[in-house]
Amino acid sequence: MWAAEAAFARSGSWREEEDEQEALRWAALQRLPTVARARRGLLRSPAPGEDRVQGDDALCEVDVAGLSPGDRTALVDRLLADSGDVEDFFRRIRSRFDAVQIEFPKIEVRYEDLTVDAYVHVGSRALPTIPNFICNMTEAFLRHLRIYRGGRVKLPILDNVSGIIRPSRMTLLLGPPSSGKTTLLLALAGRLGPGLKVSGNITYNGHHLNEFVPQRTSAYVSQQDWHASEMTVRETLEFAGRCQGVGIKYDMLVELLRREKNEGIKPDEDLDVFMKALALEGKQTSLVAEYIMKVYGLDICADTIVGDEMIKGISGGQKKRLTTGELLVGSARVLFMDEISTGLDSATTYQIIKYLRHSTHALDGTTIISLLQPAPETYELFDDVILISEGQIVYQGPREYAVDFFAGMGFRCPERKNVADFLQEVLSKKDQQQYWCHYDYPYQYVSVSKFAEAFKTFVIGKRLHDELAVPYNRHRNHPAALSTSNYGVRRLELLKSNFQWQHLLMKRNSFIYVFKFIQLLLVALITMTVFFRSTMHRDSVDDGIIYLGALYFAIVMILFNGFTEVSLLVTKLPILYKHRDLHFYPPWAYTLPSWLLSIPTSLIESGMWVLVTYYVVGYDPQFTRCLGQFLLLFFLHQTSLALFRVMASLGRNMIVANTFGSFALLVVMILGGFIITKESIPAWWIWGYWISPMMYAQNAISVNEFLGHSWSQQFANQNITLGEAILTGYGLFKEKYWFWIGVGALFGYAIVLNFLFTLFLTLLNPIGNIQAVVSKDDIQHRAPRRKNGKLALELRSYLHSASLNGHNLKDQKGMVLPFQPLSMCFKNINYYVDVPAELKSQGIVEDRLQLLIDVTGAFRPGILTALVGVSGAGKTTLMDVLAGRKTGGLIEGSITISGYPKNQETFTRISGYCEQNDVHSPCLTVIESLLYSACLRLPSHVDVNTRRVFVEEVMELVELNALSGALVGLPGVNGLSTEQRKRLTIAVELVANPSIVFMDEPTSGLDARSAAIVMRTVRNIVNTGRTIVCTIHQPSIDIFESFDELLFMKRGGQLIYAGPLGSKSRNLVEFFEAIPGVPKIRDGYNPAAWMLEVTSTQMEQILGVDFAEYYRQSKLFQQTQEMVDILSRPRRESKELTFATKYSQPFFAQYAACLWKQNLSYWRNPQYTAVRFFYTVIISLMFGTICWKFGSRRETQHDIFNAMGAMYAAVLFIGITNATSVQPVISIERFVSYRERAAGMYSALPFAFSLVTVEFPYILVQSLIYGTIFYSLGSFEWTAVKFLWYLFFMYFTLLYFTFYGMMTTAITPNHTVAPIIAAPFYTLWNLFCGFMIPRKRIPAWWRWYYWANPVSWTLYGLLTSQFGDLDQPLLLADGITTTTAVDFLRDHFGFRHDFLGVVAGMVAGFCVLFAVVFALAIKYLNFQRR
Repeated sequence: MWAAEAAFARSGSWREEEDEQEALRWAALQRLPTVARARRGLLRSPAPGEDRVQGDDALCEVDVAGLSPGDRTALVDRLLADSGDVEDFFRRIRSRFDAVQIEFPKIEVRYEDLTVDAYVHVGSRALPTIPNFICNMTEAFLRHLRIYRGGRVKLPILDNVSGIIRPSRMTLLLGPPSSGKTTLLLALAGRLGPGLKVSGNITYNGHHLNEFVPQRTSAYVSQQDWHASEMTVRETLEFAGRCQGVGIKYDMLVELLRREKNEGIKPDEDLDVFMKALALEGKQTSLVAEYIMKVYGLDICADTIVGDEMIKGISGGQKKRLTTGELLVGSARVLFMDEISTGLDSATTYQIIKYLRHSTHALDGTTIISLLQPAPETYELFDDVILISEGQIVYQGPREYAVDFFAGMGFRCPERKNVADFLQEVLSKKDQQQYWCHYDYPYQYVSVSKFAEAFKTFVIGKRLHDELAVPYNRHRNHPAALSTSNYGVRRLELLKSNFQWQHLLMKRNSFIYVFKFIQLLLVALITMTVFFRSTMHRDSVDDGIIYLGALYFAIVMILFNGFTEVSLLVTKLPILYKHRDLHFYPPWAYTLPSWLLSIPTSLIESGMWVLVTYYVVGYDPQFTRCLGQFLLLFFLHQTSLALFRVMASLGRNMIVANTFGSFALLVVMILGGFIITKESIPAWWIWGYWISPMMYAQNAISVNEFLGHSWSQQFANQNITLGEAILTGYGLFKEKYWFWIGVGALFGYAIVLNFLFTLFLTLLNPIGNIQAVVSKDDIQHRAPRRKNGKLALELRSYLHSASLNGHNLKDQKGMVLPFQPLSMCFKNINYYVDVPAELKSQGIVEDRLQLLIDVTGAFRPGILTALVGVSGAGKTTLMDVLAGRKTGGLIEGSITISGYPKNQETFTRISGYCEQNDVHSPCLTVIESLLYSACLRLPSHVDVNTRRVFVEEVMELVELNALSGALVGLPGVNGLSTEQRKRLTIAVELVANPSIVFMDEPTSGLDARSAAIVMRTVRNIVNTGRTIVCTIHQPSIDIFESFDELLFMKRGGQLIYAGPLGSKSRNLVEFFEAIPGVPKIRDGYNPAAWMLEVTSTQMEQILGVDFAEYYRQSKLFQQTQEMVDILSRPRRESKELTFATKYSQPFFAQYAACLWKQNLSYWRNPQYTAVRFFYTVIISLMFGTICWKFGSRRETQHDIFNAMGAMYAAVLFIGITNATSVQPVISIERFVSYRERAAGMYSALPFAFSLVTVEFPYILVQSLIYGTIFYSLGSFEWTAVKFLWYLFFMYFTLLYFTFYGMMTTAITPNHTVAPIIAAPFYTLWNLFCGFMIPRKRIPAWWRWYYWANPVSWTLYGLLTSQFGDLDQPLLLADGITTTTAVDFLRDHFGFRHDFLGVVAGMVAGFCVLFAVVFALAIKYLNFQRR
């Protein structure tokens, strides 16, 4: 007993001793100078020994900069767990500053009389057709010269708005799509583009935007989630933190520590370490990243890569949170956040907004956030609301007074209505009337302008006006509030961070570099075997020309290998522009490390080439010459990388950059001195020869080789060596110093081009601004309203549903085309998929994974059914199984349509499927998309007029009338808004006159008003007697209760409710409330949110209930079974649906419809078609003027070589450009075709052949442009036969190159992989085309590839058709021997004129081959996995 007492006594004294030690440690820490004290802290870490008690942690002094990852995680966990809530954590931080009277800098943002106007084209003039594209380019040029202003019309986006964003308050920015929210936020952040006209004042604490750096003072969180896909979440946040720095945090911390020491205040140890770590620059941002990840729920995916469409990474919602977190790790005092909740569920949005609210209040921040559909609990977190519509501010002030303002105007918010939804709907012409509460007075529509005017007389509006009338007192401005430095940290630190970032990206992209090395190695091995030393001689000038060809090919390969920089950089450009605009770092801090890091790859590539080829080909054996070739190729590779980076930063778009890149390569090569000799280049192009990097490379590498010992024998009794004779004969320099001139010039080019890369990255902005297409009537209607104060403006208002004339279509039953109402029953549906290898490696032993378990239910005509469940419950899976959209897996169970077993081919004809992703051809208008769908899906007996009337009925039903002429466009780039795209998706399925329609999340990504429009559309369709089922994700009360029946699934693919909802969801609520232990629903609470909460996995564990089993035992399940049994038996009078053919239209009609669509798509895609024509015109003029009168020169061997060189360069470059630029176009069309073919619109072959056919006229025009210009300027023989032969070969050559590009896209998953697969073949075609090494000199073991090479047949045809019948004398390269052109072609190249018919057949045959392979690949290869 005494021993036990002693033990307790010892324990108590030990604790006192510990306290004393802690006090001593703290005293020692306090004695340090303030700067040193800011870097050290006391951290609680586990006490040594295994028998320690919980919470028995020892304090030890640590260097804050050196916290281990474990310490950081534990510290953040302790701080946030101790607080239990973020609010308490921020309160502790705030009270620490309050204790020593330190105030945070506050920033008040004011905007007065802010007006933003855009200039747009009107009506059809705005469609991106080729003539419009040419007119726009001409107008832009003339406008730049101030000669002609152009025919654009002014369209207001923000109309004379004024207001104040106050510090320490959270402001919500609400408004329908295209109301001007993003423009307002960008204007306030100082980030508006140069194409907009802006007037008015924006001030921060009374200072104008030009008096400080707004991009560093504020942070704008964009709607776009641009991130480096190869980096993990943690790395992305840490890099963002390192670039942005700590701002004023360090100065505030030092002042805090000084005052605490003076007043003898001891802070909480954990909080002290945390704040010190946050305030230190450099790698210490790891703790900030850890903290942000914890708060934002990103800690579960901290070490997962971000990913993109090619690499699987984090989810869309996590990307959205990462975009926000990236700027929160910085030091900005003002936050402008644009629609940060898109793709997030309401619970996650609530947590994020709650965190921002507490940080704004505690740290006196200034925050304004725009949200689409804030849930009621999220809306309550805001202090102020700005309501904007049609570019005018309708209300701005405290959140609680917003409803009062509208009540004063006669509009009351109903009890169960979300206030945020009410505020948006009350401004809509279609939705306003339902909220009118002055029943004594007749309702009249109140426009946005009237609301805006009324707000000025409202008490809050008057107060705002009075405050704006008094200028901000600039003396109240905290000296540290506004940032005056351009960047957050020192330039050297930014350079270091960038170097580490790019090195990391290189490591993550190592596959690309390894692939390039292996590709180069393979080509080097092939080159080595083609120019094998046993077949290479040094006896004549002709032998020297073969060596020159080998050197030229080495130069071309090293040059070409830099081309991958174009695609690598273009995909990275959006991230670089984002970093630049947010002032993360100056562009030179990116370009300098990228240059330095490219040096090792240049060393490896040039070293590998020289090592493999030099001695096997049999170049001069002197080792110094081998080193000389290596040095030269190294600098050439550096020049090549820099050149293509310049092209990518100048083009900024994959198609344009590829075109620029190939054009640059063409100019460099054609004027490089090998394809066309120096003497043959006209005087007006000789400057091009002197500035071509390839000329310096070609001269230096040739001098290095031909002045060697191997070529020193005397030439033909002349006083020169054979090497010098070869150099002179080919127009190359023969002085030794040209080697060093070449090396120096290439080094100079590398520097100049890297400088230009930096310059373009600094000055140029991304291509592709969103531009509205506005009808003339709309503009005329608006213009006068601006003057008299009744203006309704919106950037895409002609696309805006409020402008639609509202007909109530609820009672509409019949339509022009009759349809048969059908029910659908499914019983005991099970669905299995094979377990992926990754899951098997994690220990899962089963071979098959079950995603749906015994699902039974029915969908009936005129009944709107919702399919609801948490993420991963199997909603979309069930719909795909029922609709027959699954491409893999095993399906069990029975599905019947009105009592008859479902036949997929028949079912496709009578059903529609609206996918979650709104996939449409971007270059069609709305009405064209609908007519196209109707043409292919309605029965062939329906005539054109009836079809048109039916399409117009459908447009009215889905409220698309006002949009009929609007271009669909690409999502997020141009054309329709998300909500309008959704309605188009529904309409495209509806024009097929289906009896059953499936809709996958028709309201996701929409604001409340847009969701209401879409659901009204859906309800209108149900009222026509169709069967509709929608999957839906966390709907609002209004949307949820617009459904008639519900299928509710839990995670694991099991049903837990199937039946009617009842009035105000009564049936659903009663069913779940009957389960013992389930909490009752609160008054006014959303039943959809409640049912998801009370049926969660955690609730199942707490209650010990399996909800799926409970449902199966219920009376409701029995009723469902009985209904399914009844509906599964066919009625006596009914017949099974059958169709004579699989498709509505015959093969030729499908082909004609696809061709009609492709023709419109090509005509309206100037980035592809116009750029291609423009490129062809430029090249033909350039070639024609360089090859001036080449066709008429036939005296020497070099004349023939020059003519062949010009043909070779044109064929290769225009051909490869065609093949590369067609790949993205085909990729988009194929993606759209997956949806259209699944819908049974057409079979694969008509679609493929329409894509093949549509190229014919465009390539014909291209061939005529090039052929006519080049043929006439080159002075080739003007006989009809020769000219037609020339056109024939050019036409079919460009055709097979284009079809080759299409084929490579069809056999690969997307247009990123296609060029990688295509590139090696371009190289082989180049090598074996007969230009660098004639067929007769190719070793026997490679000669077969010459005949399998399409380019060699083209050159055979072009050269033979022009020169193959000439009998005039021809002087050979040795300057002595003469022969005829016919004999020379036969002896040197092996070309015969009488073989021309076979050559023509082969060239046309390659077109057919590639086109057929393309069509078969489209038919049999499906890269879409469902």
